[in-house]
Amino acid sequence: MIEKTFNGSDYEHNRDSKRLTKQHYDIFNLMKDSVFRSLQEIEKALGYPQPSISAQLRHFRKARFGSHTVNKQYLGNGLYQYQLLLNDKQNG
Repeated sequence: MIEKTFNGSDYEHNRDSKRLTKQHYDIFNLMKDSVFRSLQEIEKALGYPQPSISAQLRHFRKARFGSHTVNKQYLGNGLYQYQLLLNDKQNG
């Protein structure tokens, strides 16, 4: 597993890198089938908290994480589903 480059005001490499890299790959491997899923569905499948899932979905759009497309569709009552479309020139 290739270690990803995370950052942020609370990020500490020695404490957070391994955990966030595993989380990133787990979510990527679930979502790479391009199926729309809600944060709740992803949480249920993988056990990660919804704010962490949301952050990882945002990361997928960044160049250093593959420049993938993350679509969202509104379900109602403030709920969305997300779809990951892989960038053909990059992989996870």
